[in-house]
Amino acid sequence: MLINIRYEDGEVKFIDTTLLPNKFRIVSTKDPDVIIEAIRKMKIRGAPAIGAASALCLALAANKAQKNNKEELKKIIDDYARKLIEARPTAYNMYYAIKRIQRVIEENDNDIRQKILDEALKICEEDIEANRKIAELGASLIKDGDRILTHCNTGALATVGIGTALGIISYAAKTKKIFVYATETRPVLQGARLTAWELRAQKIPYKILPDSAVGYLLKRGEVDKIFVGADRIFSTGHVINKIGTFTIAVLAKRFNIPFYVAAPTSTIDFKNKVEDVKVEERSREEVIRIKRLYIAPKDANAFNPAFDITDPELIDAIITEKGIVYRPFERSLKELIL
Repeated sequence: MLINIRYEDGEVKFIDTTLLPNKFRIVSTKDPDVIIEAIRKMKIRGAPAIGAASALCLALAANKAQKNNKEELKKIIDDYARKLIEARPTAYNMYYAIKRIQRVIEENDNDIRQKILDEALKICEEDIEANRKIAELGASLIKDGDRILTHCNTGALATVGIGTALGIISYAAKTKKIFVYATETRPVLQGARLTAWELRAQKIPYKILPDSAVGYLLKRGEVDKIFVGADRIFSTGHVINKIGTFTIAVLAKRFNIPFYVAAPTSTIDFKNKVEDVKVEERSREEVIRIKRLYIAPKDANAFNPAFDITDPELIDAIITEKGIVYRPFERSLKELIL
């Protein structure tokens, strides 16, 4: 199994996904600031991967303390938590991981650094297990011969385990004949670069789909089901995910195609409301150029939101490691967790 992020010999190791599919490079570091910059520059991306990386980042940050002192550790962890949130403020898995690490400091007085590391490793292990359960549950929704559309990248490169939406597809492909349409996912092309790379490695038949061709493909009746991931799920069932998800969901509803969201329960935000959350906007450079090649005037402005919000009435089911839930999500999500 491809492991995207891991802790080994005192270092955090991760795949630099910005180099794929042309180059496979594993970065090793003991420096928490390197991880923050990797998250900011999307070398590490995907909500579950960001959550795990954030926990490991805080474990490395704890080593900056001169002594295993509770107050000093709390200050360092709080400072690095702020830096992490500033790097990518939308994905809820990051907040979930940060809160768990902060709770370790609150509840312990001895060997705190080791306990922070233990908690970070536990978060990573939990993601692997959650991915496995999501895959098993989600695969039950796939029939032999299904043609599936997926958006962005939700596989091993976006998690610690086998993935969420793409993990379901990979699991189903072991016993069922399926075909996958992977959206290119402008502007950073996570679908074309990363999802296609994972599908190719697993020998799952696929085609890359221009984002603007989704409606035409659905209208032609060439997609049976749609599976996407999530960066944050609200108690109401609203889902924040990669920009373009909302458009696909609207089209799916128009053509009566099942639209499924797959994510671990660490993605569910019961605290905040949709209107309270900052949706990250990224640099215009991502839109006007690809790598070093400008595809628009160098002084062009661009609107570049990283995510959009999909309304619950457009979602047929949410698949988590604890079960599959259906509308009304406000009730079913609460019953799932509580």
